[in-house]
Amino acid sequence: MSCVITVCETCRTANWDETTDEKRSGEVLAELVEQQADAMEGVEVRRHKCLMGCDFACNISLQAPEKLHYVLGKFEANETDAQGIVEFAQLYNTSETGQVPYRDWPEEIKGHFRARLPHLGDS
Repeated sequence: MSCVITVCETCRTANWDETTDEKRSGEVLAELVEQQADAMEGVEVRRHKCLMGCDFACNISLQAPEKLHYVLGKFEANETDAQGIVEFAQLYNTSETGQVPYRDWPEEIKGHFRARLPHLGDS
């Protein structure tokens, strides 16, 4: 079963400049995450307009049925952060509950967690 990375495509980081930047930071991050995840089995990427975490742009969420749901933010729109997001998604995908031991987290995602939500289950 696939996990889903949702990337806010409307996020604007503090250094984003509407006069010189063709795309918003979130759109750039979405493209980079899509490229990183393209060849990976079990990781799906989707875009969403505004995850309402503007103070922590760029924002993503990570979810799968019957697993914890994570919200992360304050990413830069670069390949390094995109790779860290996708690496964590792979670890998340192989975890039964979605919980990944801290020692296994990619450095690029440490300090970016905003919320961990329980799955909507029967209990």
